[in-house]
Amino acid sequence: MISILLPDLRGGGAERVSVDLARAFAEIGHDVEFLLMSAAGDFLAEAQREFSVFDLNVTRTRNMLRPLTAYLRARPPTALIANMWPLTAIAPTARLMSGRPCKILVSEHGILSAQYATWGRMHRFALRSSLAAGYRLADARVGVSGGVALDMAALAGMPPTSFDVVHNPISSRPIPSKNKIRQAEALWGTPSGARIVNVGSFKRVKNHRLMLRSFARISKPEARLMLVGTGQEEADLRTLTAELGITDRVIFAGFQPDPTPFYKTANLFVLSSDYEGFGNVIVEAMACGTPVVSTNCASGPAEILDNGRYGRLVPTNNPAALAEAMQATLSEVVDPLTLQQRAAEFSPAVAARRYLDLLGI
Repeated sequence: MISILLPDLRGGGAERVSVDLARAFAEIGHDVEFLLMSAAGDFLAEAQREFSVFDLNVTRTRNMLRPLTAYLRARPPTALIANMWPLTAIAPTARLMSGRPCKILVSEHGILSAQYATWGRMHRFALRSSLAAGYRLADARVGVSGGVALDMAALAGMPPTSFDVVHNPISSRPIPSKNKIRQAEALWGTPSGARIVNVGSFKRVKNHRLMLRSFARISKPEARLMLVGTGQEEADLRTLTAELGITDRVIFAGFQPDPTPFYKTANLFVLSSDYEGFGNVIVEAMACGTPVVSTNCASGPAEILDNGRYGRLVPTNNPAALAEAMQATLSEVVDPLTLQQRAAEFSPAVAARRYLDLLGI
């Protein structure tokens, strides 16, 4: 059995990826169990329909070591995939304390040095020391992009050769029903040709402010920007939308478990992040044949877009450059098949095989 350790199954990229990866493991013939600090989140029901879910019922990560050790003693899996620090530091320690031979693979989905850059010296010491110990106890260490893997190595004080890159698996979604397409079309409220979509949580790092300021520069009055997601920044983003005078051209569509209808009905996908671990949504958009413009942030977008071969890359925090790239892409013809073929290179089957090879199972 393969256990996948996460805080919960909220509607984030790492959680979406984990469900898709679990499905790929199952198709190969492995039993999979989700091991959660808290059995909650947008993807919980989906996971429960296909897999076993074990609830550790722990509210704070600092209290994780004992219950995780007990789990490994009572029902040791063949392998445990631990996602996201501090679970990536705790899991190898729990395995050591359990005395069980379970293989441990740790996987980071973001650039930790950037994510925690403002948390102070004590936190940085705790981060570096825990990773230095935890990573060395793991059997395999994975970053979802080259930049993430290099960041992991630097924080842990280990050689980059001790880390592997396994790009996030992005599964192809079922073709949306005609009803779902109609619902998406109704939300746009404008003819196809100038529809721009973004999918992602409203977090500061995603820099939706940059996207809104860039969109306000676009000269097409028929253009619409649809933001698919929710998050702590939503109220501020709505305020900025009003200040920019584009309230009637920006659509807040809320969280959507399957954003495929919105990719399918859009003419352009835009990512405006300050940094990314990978950029799952870029691959999702390409899988729908939707052209992409992204900030050339660290790290992931340049790897997915092959340094601009499959979509435009622009500097971070540059509204003029992003607006220009958006307008230029809307004005050109892009072959959707080329984008779909590139997206297929990030399939769950490919990632699952890489994980199994690294675990030696």
